[in-house]
Amino acid sequence: MVLAIALGSVVLGSPGWEQVQQTFFNPQVALDSLPRILEGLWLNIQVLVFASILVAVFGLLIATLRTLRGPVWFPVRVLAAGYTDLFRGLPLIIVLYLVGFGIPGLEFTERMPAAFWGTIALTLTYSAYVAEVFRAGIEAVHPSQRLAARSLGLSHGQSMRRVVLPQAVRKVTPALMNDFVAMQKDVGLISVLGAVDAVRAAQIETAQTFNFTPYVVAGLLFVLLSWPTIRLTDWVTARMRAREQIGGIV
Repeated sequence: MVLAIALGSVVLGSPGWEQVQQTFFNPQVALDSLPRILEGLWLNIQVLVFASILVAVFGLLIATLRTLRGPVWFPVRVLAAGYTDLFRGLPLIIVLYLVGFGIPGLEFTERMPAAFWGTIALTLTYSAYVAEVFRAGIEAVHPSQRLAARSLGLSHGQSMRRVVLPQAVRKVTPALMNDFVAMQKDVGLISVLGAVDAVRAAQIETAQTFNFTPYVVAGLLFVLLSWPTIRLTDWVTARMRAREQIGGIV
């Protein structure tokens, strides 16, 4: 509280605070730009929903391929590892440019909306991160669980689906939710492809008013969008920690 009061006093008492307030925190500009930014945020939410579903599916598939055992699956494991290494190393904005401008330039398909290519880029990038989270969860399950399932007559696929994956997902749920929170923020980068989302709508309003308040409005809306997930992640993490402590006491 002392630090907050000190910083507030310094900022509010600075010579240029009135100019900054008018440029970044203008209430009238915020109200005027809010409807258009909300309309753009709806596009962000749509992209986020579709990308989340695709990331969960492809991330789990890649993680499963990376955990296949036996020399016959070595090429598959190498390809899966190469995919995760590549897209975890590439910045998302570069993937957006490559996918959003490079693939349409090949003219394989008809012209697609920018939001479509943004969804593909987000899926490619975050599937690599989520795949590693899933793989960590799968490898954290004790081998005896898999062996016990096989001894009961379950196939490899049945063992993974009914025994290993339920335990793995439970172990990595907080990490998966943190990746989802990160994707909620990065979904705003689809504006670089020309999609009129919340960020691009704020940019248009800024160009019309010569005021940066619309960017602040867009930022606050993204915070409100991610806040429920952040709180849910903290609650799930605390609940899992409490269960582990109870198990340790018992």
